[in-house]
Amino acid sequence: MRVMGLDVGERRIGVALSDPTSAIASPLEVVMVTDDEAAYAAIARLTSQHQVDQVVVGMPYSLSGAAGPAAEKVQEFVAELSRRLSVKVVTWDERLSTMAADRSMRETGVSRRKRDSLRDAIAAALILQGYLDSRRVRNK
Repeated sequence: MRVMGLDVGERRIGVALSDPTSAIASPLEVVMVTDDEAAYAAIARLTSQHQVDQVVVGMPYSLSGAAGPAAEKVQEFVAELSRRLSVKVVTWDERLSTMAADRSMRETGVSRRKRDSLRDAIAAALILQGYLDSRRVRNK
């Protein structure tokens, strides 16, 4: 089963994809958000192109676990995406995923300029990997 992960932001959506066995998440690309319709169409195209069975969307809860304005926007995005896709769409706590992506890139020597273009896709991969790992533990 192939699973797609999304890190939804106002201007960019990071996209990650699992391997066919749903064990490993890898960054795929960053979708630039010019408008909501284009974003939904791009995600629908990617789910079809990569034969995705499920989409995991990172939910930006605050550190306290509360759903602030950013989480409310993502919840609206998820509701509309669920209506438009024929695959299951679920959410996953993404707290600190962008910070973890930045730290990982700094530690591996990725230049600051290149980090800006990779950050969202790597954050999506971290979100997706957390989901996949959790699912694997639950199934044992």
